Amino acid sequence: MAYSQKTNFMHPAKPSKLSALLSALGAVAISFCLLSPSSAQNAQTIKMIVPFTPGTGMDTIARAISPKLSERLGVTVVVQNSPGASGNIGAEMVAKSPADGSTILMGANTMLIAAQLYKNVPFNPVKDFAPVSMTAWGTLMLVANPKTGFKTVQDVIKAAKSKPDDINFGSPGVGTPHHMAMELFKVDAQIALLHVPYKGTAGYTQDLLSGEINVGFLPVHVAQGFVSSGKLNAIAVGSAKRHPVASGVPTFIELGFKGVDVDMWYALFYPAKTPAAMVERLNKETVAVLKLPEIKELLGKAGLDASGSTPEELGQIVANDYPRWGKVIRLKGIEAE
Repeated sequence: MAYSQKTNFMHPAKPSKLSALLSALGAVAISFCLLSPSSAQNAQTIKMIVPFTPGTGMDTIARAISPKLSERLGVTVVVQNSPGASGNIGAEMVAKSPADGSTILMGANTMLIAAQLYKNVPFNPVKDFAPVSMTAWGTLMLVANPKTGFKTVQDVIKAAKSKPDDINFGSPGVGTPHHMAMELFKVDAQIALLHVPYKGTAGYTQDLLSGEINVGFLPVHVAQGFVSSGKLNAIAVGSAKRHPVASGVPTFIELGFKGVDVDMWYALFYPAKTPAAMVERLNKETVAVLKLPEIKELLGKAGLDASGSTPEELGQIVANDYPRWGKVIRLKGIEAE
């Protein structure tokens, strides 16, 4: 009798209903796979592209959070350094990657600058990426060699106006945050300073300490060490609020220079058109990782303040920063070397 019931269920008269049921279930399964935040990740390794060399701020962040993301996503997240053209090479790789969740960009505000310094860049940093989450902030401090006698912003401005282009400033290179921060300050203060670009931070910092360079920006954690030892004078910080590491140093904003909000930021991006469910999943896990005490401590030692955001908040920052840097680049006629 039991066998008869089973054969009745499989009777040829009812295959259309069964087929419809199986087709419906199959469609649901396919839809779930396409929309599941971890669908692509379940089948393959995720590449986190860092468009600069190992040891940089964004590389430090990527290597700090990737193991934790691997645990939470259930798939290996591999950090891949793809430097070149001030970050444009790696950014282009991600912009042109499939929007399937398998490739992430560890980006920074430098991508908005570099994309406008070079000619014929084959991607748009605003339109070709899906913002996921902020990961960290890095505050810059304007410092002066004690030999200059500069102790305040007004000291710098007074000297620059009395001797146009006689006061110099250094940076690790054209288009770096250190360089662009000073260009914003120059525009806001209406002064002229001579730019001396270096190829990296080592030589630049060394000459700033020796007095070959008069003024310049350094990450606040690095700068404060030299300030405390009397090797440099603190002038102002480029963040919206005073930094805990240098609470006695005023911000440019409180000194009346509203346009000099020049914090460096680092963030994760997917290629544009990546499914919203994937963006939401990675955002959720990234924000959770950045709240871990060990991650905050690890990044803090590198002078970085761990901080997540919503995709919308990051998108707004990108939308605001892109034209701001573009305006300065065009106004000053800055081009990549």
